[in-house]
Parts: sequence; structure tokens; C-alpha cells
Amino acid sequence: MPLSGLEIYKLLPKTNCKECGFPTCLAFAMKLAAKQAELAACPYVSEEAKQALAAAAAPPIRLVTLGTERNFAVGNETVLFRHEKTFYHEPGLALRVKDNDPALEEKAALVESFAVERVGVDLTMNALAIENASGDVGTFAGAVAKARAKTKAPFILMSDSPDAMKAALEKEGGMKPLIYAASDGNVEAMAALAKAHGASLAVKAETLDGLAALTEKATAAGVEDLVLHPVHNSLSGALAAFTQLRRLALKKNFRPLGYPIITFAGAGANSPEEETIAAAQAICKYAGIIVLDHFDPADVYALMTLRQNIYTDPQKPIQVSPGLYEINNPKPGDPLLVTTNFSLTYFSVAGEVEGAGKPAWLLVTDSEGMSVLTAWAAGKFDAEVVAKAVKNFQVESKINHHKIIIPGFVATISGELEEELPGWEVLVGPREAVDIPAYLKLWQ
Repeated sequence: MPLSGLEIYKLLPKTNCKECGFPTCLAFAMKLAAKQAELAACPYVSEEAKQALAAAAAPPIRLVTLGTERNFAVGNETVLFRHEKTFYHEPGLALRVKDNDPALEEKAALVESFAVERVGVDLTMNALAIENASGDVGTFAGAVAKARAKTKAPFILMSDSPDAMKAALEKEGGMKPLIYAASDGNVEAMAALAKAHGASLAVKAETLDGLAALTEKATAAGVEDLVLHPVHNSLSGALAAFTQLRRLALKKNFRPLGYPIITFAGAGANSPEEETIAAAQAICKYAGIIVLDHFDPADVYALMTLRQNIYTDPQKPIQVSPGLYEINNPKPGDPLLVTTNFSLTYFSVAGEVEGAGKPAWLLVTDSEGMSVLTAWAAGKFDAEVVAKAVKNFQVESKINHHKIIIPGFVATISGELEEELPGWEVLVGPREAVDIPAYLKLWQ
């Protein structure tokens, strides 16, 4: 039985030091009991208490890391809904390729090289899934060797044959792959391979009881890093199974099912579009690894963007550092624009200015990561804030004019800003970033 908050509190130092981020030790204990905090946050807990609280402190969903040089981690989630706190480890996207596919090496290289930049973050594919479609041991092992020569990404090795899996693992390169999959007929053999090679192990079954039985056998064999595959054939079936698994792990603290989930988005899909829809659902609810059968850059970019949005802390938006940024090597006489430090806002404005080929200065204020209108409504982007940024970042030492362009949505602050910056001319720019290039053409 899991410990209650009061039982955990009795084992804490009771100093109320607040260094854990909570106002009292009791509040911290309640968060530990709810699986919304980690014991490591307490700097003064004794070793004896750590041992006694090991089960209470363990994350409800185990953190599993795949890969070495290009690794990614999944699991360790603590909430059902993002707004309750945040989601921590975004799901990995993998591309499946058959071991007898003539384009295997090309697809492996694609997984290695594909990357797109969004709001200052490089979005990439995470893994390559290699399926033993040929049924031949030598073909499978050879495919793994060819793929490893093209990418350092972690592999998901797919075969029901322990012999084929053993041969593939010997060619994989020791980069912590995921073995897929253990089932009723081979769980002992697959668990032994996972333990011997330091690999993670996926277990698959059509029922949750079946999954729990398999994880208990695997852990008894010494394998701790497990991934669950609840076999399903529909979007509704996947949603129901994934939600049940998440609830059992978080609400019931049911350890046999406290592991990340893998899903194959192409299962039951009749087209690449249906596969993309299934993958999008899995990103939101609650997959840890999503395997795709098709690769279209536009679809993958859309999935990566969704993943980035869902796994951004809703209480801490992605931000850039406040400061004075130079775009296209501006000179002292070039225009000065101002915006907030919300990443999407910054990169939208900077991208439009850069794309227009116009040199400009961009003053980014500290708005706690809010967009222009949100920051203005919250009092985080007003005349005082802008004027303070002008002074703090020594704007007057970089430009030889006293003109500042504010976003059109906050035109109402222009009068107040002129009072905060005597001698300055406040110009009202466009409301939308896409209109900035045309506006800059009128700069005198």
C-alpha cells in the first residue's frame, strides 16, 4: 500500500526550510504522496528515510532511456492533464523500416539527418525501428549493421524470434536499443537478452492483465526498463487503453503497469493521413514512443510542432533572453522595434525582419514569456517596462535616433511611453508580424 502524506511527513526532517520549493515539510509530504514531487528535492532527508520512502519516492511511471550518443527518455510523468502541472518527457518519434527494404540505408540516414528549427529549438526524429519482416536471422542482423553505419539514433529491434534478436543485438553497437517484443511465448528468452545487452524491453498483450503478468515476469528476470504495448486496432481502443494505463499508474499506483507506452500509429490506418491522426492522438494521450510507417516532412513537422506545444510547461512558456538583438547587421540609423520575450513572438518578428532583408534592432523586454497582448493585459508589457528595457540595455549607445516602433496591438501605450522616454518619437507598427516587411520599407 502506498504511504499517506502524514506517514511520509513523519520521516521528513520537519525543518520547513522551503528549499524543496514548498512552504512546509507537510506540503512537500502531500506532494510526494500524490506523486507530484521527488524526494531528491529535499536536501536534508536522512539515508534511513530515503530507504523507508523508496517506494513512495519512486515515480509512478518509470523513466526509460533509449540510446547513448543520441538518447531520449520517456516516462516519469506525474499528472493526467498537462494543466495540472506539466508533462516532462515528450514522446519519441520513430520510423519503421523492414529488414528487406532496399531503401533501408536511405531511411536510416533520413532519421539521422532530418531536423527542423522552431522557436529556437531543433526538432528531430528520435529512433529507427527495424522489423524482421523477412523472418531470416542473417537478413535481420545484416540490416541492423547497415543501419548502424548510417545513424547513431537508438534502434527499436522488432522480432518475435529470440535467435533473430540475439543476432541483431550483436550488430547493434551497444547503444541501448529497445527490444520489441516479449509476449507469453518468449518473455523469458527476451528478458534474458535484454539483461545481457543492457537493453530496454517492450512487452505486448491484448489485455491490461496480460501486460501486468508480462512485466512481473520480466522484472523477476532482472529487467527494470520496460515499455508497454497494449495491442489495439482502433483510435478509440488506443485511447481507452492508454488512458486506463495512465490512471492505473498515477491514481492507483499500480506498479506492474507503471511504464511508458509504445504505439504503432499505422496499425489499422488506411492511409498516411489516418496514421498522422493516430500519431497526433498518441502524442496527446499518452504514448511514450510513436512508430510511424510513412515519412512525409510536412506531416512529421506538424507532429513535432504538436509535441513541442503539448510538452511545454503551461506555467513557464518558452522564452528568449531579454536584450537588444541585431538583425541583418544593423547600423545606428536603422529602425528599432520592440516586442516581448515569448519565443514564438520573438522568432515570428525576427524571422519576418530577417526574411525581408532589412537591417533592424529588436528590443526584447522581459514579459515572463507572455505574448504581446497577454503581457499587456497582465501589466508585463507597458510603457514603464519598455522604457526600463531601453535604459537597461543601453539602446541609446547603439542607435543615433530616438524612434521606437511598438506593436500595433498596444498602440494605447504610445502616449505613456513618450512620457517615460522624453524626446523620443513612438511609432505604431503593424499588428501582425507578417506585415512588418512592408512597414519597414517606409522607414525613413
